[in-house]
Formats: sequence, C-alpha cells, structure tokens
Amino acid sequence: MQAKQEAEFQEFVRARWTRLVRTAYLLTGDVHHAEDLTQTALAKAYRSWRRVSRSDRPEAYVRRILVSCNSDRFRKRRVTEALTAAPPETVGRDEAVSWADERSALLTALGTLPPKQRAVIVMRYWEDLPEAEVAEMLGCSPGTVKSQASKALAKLRTHPGLAQVMDGPVRSRVPSGQGGSR
Repeated sequence: MQAKQEAEFQEFVRARWTRLVRTAYLLTGDVHHAEDLTQTALAKAYRSWRRVSRSDRPEAYVRRILVSCNSDRFRKRRVTEALTAAPPETVGRDEAVSWADERSALLTALGTLPPKQRAVIVMRYWEDLPEAEVAEMLGCSPGTVKSQASKALAKLRTHPGLAQVMDGPVRSRVPSGQGGSR
C-alpha cells in the first residue's frame, strides 16, 4: 500500500474506531469480542483499501464487512455465550443505575436473538439505517429485513428482563406526551 493510502486508512480508523466498536458491541454483547471483530473487519478493509476508499460510502462498506465477520463467527464454530438473566442487585435506584439496568436488560435481550435478527435490530434501529441498506449489508431482500425485524421485536417485547425494566421506574421517567405506544 502506498504511503498516501496508508495515511488515508489510518485517518479513517482514527475517525471511526469508536463508532465501529460500538456497533460491534451491539452485535456481540461483549467488549472484547467487539474489539476483536472490529480489528478483523478493519484488517479485511485494509487488504482491499483501494477498492473500499473508492466506494461512495467507505464507512458503510466497512460496516458491512463488520456484519459479515460477525456472521462468520457463528458459521465457523458455535459460540456459546453465558449471559446472566439479571444484573446484580443494587442498593439505590438513581438515574445512572436505572440507565445501567436498562442497558443491561437490552443487551441481555439482544443476546437471546439469533445472529441475523440481532444484526437487523442493531443496524435498523441502533444505527438507524434504511431497510434497503440493511438488506444490502446482510445480503438479503428488504422483505427479509422486515420479517426478521418483526420477529425480533416480537421476541424482545416478550423478553422478561425488558418487561421488568419497562414496567418499573423507567416508564415514569418519560414525560407525558412523549414516547409511549405507537
């Protein structure tokens, strides 16, 4: 790789590392897996940086590599993750603790989804990508994205950990007239 392309790649990594790791974390549920997954995706992007950098949206290109690498992780060998059913008991329920409980419950619930449904939920609702882009990234049709999202959301709605958090003090924090049912 030429020095100019090397510098472009390094700048790309510096600018987008945090966001890519955050996306990988939502896909894997583990900080260490997320960092490894991001490094793997960036290594693949580095090998074909000339093609990646010429694309209209290099970040989307690398994000697709990230999702593919995550799927490969499950194809190569079955990975079992032991997620806890509930976070440890807490003494007080201040705003930070409540936020941590919500986050923990969400990550636990995401961990129960199959990899493709999890990827759809993360890309569609966390990254706020349109269905067509998610479909392109996952190599499926927009209809598959819709059906996978529907199944995943139905499963998340019935997840006991999320129901417990949503029935607790979280709802009382939403000001009237905001949020609520759709």
